[in-house]
Amino acid sequence: MNDFSIGTKCVQGGYRPKNGEPREVPIIQSTTFKYDTSEDMGKLFDLEASGYFYSRLQNPTADTVAQKICELEGGTAAMLTSSGMAANFLAVFNLCSAGDHLISSSSIYGGTFNLFAVTLKRMGIDVTFIAPDCSDEEFENAFRPETKLVFGETIANPALNVLDIERFANIAHAHGVPLIVDNTFPTPVHCRPFEFGADIVTHATTKYMDGHASAVGGAIVDSGKFDWTKYPEKFEGLCTPDESYHGITYTERFGLAGAYITKATAQLMRDLGVTPAPMSAYLLNLGLESLHVRMKKHSDNGLAVAKYLENNDKISWVNFPALPSSKDYELTQKYLKNGTCGVVSFGVKGGRAAAEKFMKQLKIIAIETHVADARACCLHPASSTHRQLSDEELVSAGVSPDLVRLSCGLEDAEDLINDIQQALDKI
Repeated sequence: MNDFSIGTKCVQGGYRPKNGEPREVPIIQSTTFKYDTSEDMGKLFDLEASGYFYSRLQNPTADTVAQKICELEGGTAAMLTSSGMAANFLAVFNLCSAGDHLISSSSIYGGTFNLFAVTLKRMGIDVTFIAPDCSDEEFENAFRPETKLVFGETIANPALNVLDIERFANIAHAHGVPLIVDNTFPTPVHCRPFEFGADIVTHATTKYMDGHASAVGGAIVDSGKFDWTKYPEKFEGLCTPDESYHGITYTERFGLAGAYITKATAQLMRDLGVTPAPMSAYLLNLGLESLHVRMKKHSDNGLAVAKYLENNDKISWVNFPALPSSKDYELTQKYLKNGTCGVVSFGVKGGRAAAEKFMKQLKIIAIETHVADARACCLHPASSTHRQLSDEELVSAGVSPDLVRLSCGLEDAEDLINDIQQALDKI
């Protein structure tokens, strides 16, 4: 559906039923699949034929929805995972092993920060965090011979920094490594990182893509543009035989368009089992069908609330990428011309204590760990999602102790603003 608009892809991408087939994406609620002969099944195990044999690796419902996301992002191959964290882990671990190194923007989701700084480190994979607005010299100095990738978020959660995708991609490519971008907050409706040089895109589909807090999930999409074969010594897992899978060399068998996702599926999903449930994939598809409509409303609400907060004398600061006062406003105009997201970060005068008191007084806006769905919610990251970080790490990640993350839902903006005002009045 390359010739169709993003809205049409949201509604009809991925699944095109034939004569007499179900109009709705079928839920294939089965762990296993029947074959007439062992030879038929053997071809699947040898990756010589396409099909399904066990839902821990692949399931038709999940693959159908992954194909829709692939079309939305403009990629060549995609897969679903059980969560956004699983997507980021598989995206990185598909390229890294013990002794390797990656570079990441420091302004990323707290869970991803911990994945890189703690869990991957226990696995022998090192990380260097750089500020998203660091100088080119600082960026260049972060590279090592064992560096395998660069990572960032299009719009950081919760700091809302906008990644200069093109600059990050150019520097990564100059060192022979790909750029992986988590595109959860803007979704492909508002930004398609491949158009600016990114090589792999990940999503926590739990957020705007699902849009209704119904199902946890993640996705990985490959652009099919990074030439792994130019650096065979760096990407051995893709360019040399995989003895755990019958000696297949992924780039030879599946080309640049399919090697990365096939390896992640056949090898990592097989061994780690971070499998999406068919019902979760079905619910995700329902959310995707209205994604283009919802993202405009979320973005409009976010801007309206941000403008109101910017002029409120009880608010010490406001960060929203589409505000002209935002330090990333120029990057927003380059990468997010049609909208951003519905998440606004701000500080309440009086610091942490005032922020917590403010949140207790809210009536419509709920205190939740979640973000980016149909209902407005808010969070104090320093005491929740980012509580594992030190004060220095909080500052590095763009999270101050007084920061409140407000996710504007699909309610009327006026009602959200009135709820905020009545809560501020009680401080």
